[in-house]
Amino acid sequence: MVARELPFSPDEYADRLKRTRDVMARRGLDALFVTDPSNQAWLTAYDGWSFYVHQGVIVLPDSPPLWWGRQQDTNGALRTVWMGPDRVLGYADNYVQSTERHPMQDLAQVLEGLSLARGRIGVEMDNYYFSAKAFEVLQTALPKATWEDATGLVNRLRAVKSPAEIAYMRKAAAISEKIIDGLLERVVPGVPKNEVVAEIFRDAIRGTGEAWGDYPAIVPLLPSGSDAAAPHLTWDGRPFADGEATFFEISGCYRRYHAPLCRTLFLGRPPDFLRRAEAALVEGLEAGLDAARAGNRACDIARALAAPLERAGIERGARCGYAIGLSYPPDWGERTISLREEDETVLEPGMTFHFMPGLWMQDWGLEITESILIREEGPAETFCNRPRRLFVKP
Repeated sequence: MVARELPFSPDEYADRLKRTRDVMARRGLDALFVTDPSNQAWLTAYDGWSFYVHQGVIVLPDSPPLWWGRQQDTNGALRTVWMGPDRVLGYADNYVQSTERHPMQDLAQVLEGLSLARGRIGVEMDNYYFSAKAFEVLQTALPKATWEDATGLVNRLRAVKSPAEIAYMRKAAAISEKIIDGLLERVVPGVPKNEVVAEIFRDAIRGTGEAWGDYPAIVPLLPSGSDAAAPHLTWDGRPFADGEATFFEISGCYRRYHAPLCRTLFLGRPPDFLRRAEAALVEGLEAGLDAARAGNRACDIARALAAPLERAGIERGARCGYAIGLSYPPDWGERTISLREEDETVLEPGMTFHFMPGLWMQDWGLEITESILIREEGPAETFCNRPRRLFVKP
């Protein structure tokens, strides 16, 4: 069995592997064990909903990567990865959620068979998918190995997108636009939130004429009224109400690539304070987009945004954006570059971010955001093309 259709060309995967190995060599690593499913997909094209069990990719200096995971998931690996069948390894099902054995004991045997029992091995220590227990078992099973924290090693390499990746993000953006258009039309007082969310998912998965929809890494977020002070609430069965603002944080997804987009809708007549906040936020967004140029820094975007908000008496304590692209649940960010005043990362053409200056105050919230691409010249390009404003339905 071989992969049905690779998302990218063999040359692109070869380039990704080479760049990963170059960093490994600089850090003196004999092997790298990658557990983040986004990094697994980026390196090997593996794509499956199996990240709730232990799995990963072993990157070696001089041979193709090895995908390692649960035996029943090897069929999925054989159908998605670019490597041959001999590079797909599975552990027995009696390792899964067992109190008597752990999958990392099997991985330790694999690493020992690769002559890495005394090797210098990188692992993604600060990662959703690599547990303290997993690390403890590996240390016990291979006591003479040296373990290095390789958190973010592959993530950083993903920061600058290839033309093919950008094309996927444009397709995701078209789906994001479709979702936003649909919810702005459907949301009226009295309609239950779950009914609107059902249509969001319908639009997201149906996609557009050019792109089918994949599942997003984050579910729709849509708190209303005073609940909009909390940035990460989902939905319930209560109806939308007159006199409330609701922000919608969504993203289309195509082949695991995202283009998040947030807009806010007010039902009725917005209060003056919300209109003033809208004006300051839009001014800050425009300033931030102008500062988002190759050669500038991530902090320059944050500072450009902050000035109009400060003049309006609005203080934000959070970062205003993060790197995006290929992702799996529970997060569509790349967990690397942040748009905040402390991050002096130099912006490069091909970098992509969710410019996300949400306002979450004591008893109200407002989100107007853009997914952006750093261009060779000039200010950032926005992936989506929808008005940057507070939408109002009288």
